[in-house]
Amino acid sequence: MQKSGLGKNLSKFKKKLTIKADARKMRQLEAERNLINAESALGRGLFGQVAPGHQREFFCLQKNVWLWYEDGQTIRYEVRKDGVYKKVDDGNYRKIDGVELSHFRDATKAYLELVKANIYKG
Repeated sequence: MQKSGLGKNLSKFKKKLTIKADARKMRQLEAERNLINAESALGRGLFGQVAPGHQREFFCLQKNVWLWYEDGQTIRYEVRKDGVYKKVDDGNYRKIDGVELSHFRDATKAYLELVKANIYKG
């Protein structure tokens, strides 16, 4: 059975809406990636100069997730209600405390201040 003129137009309209929504979503994802890259560029310098030939990244991926990447090793920090947990590469999470927790707090505070001052001025 063929669609009526109205049915064809409705299908075309829905398809255009879907394409526009997909394009908007892609622009939003690209903007988020650009912000993460800009934040990471600032974060990598928090811990001193990066040696030539080495790579370092430090950034907030989500509200409660922080990533540290250096020379092939990824450390993921998750801030939970009961503490901060760390996972190295594909390992298991373990709760951090003491000096390590203090360093993490200092790093995240410095990162947030740096990012706020340089990217989200206002």
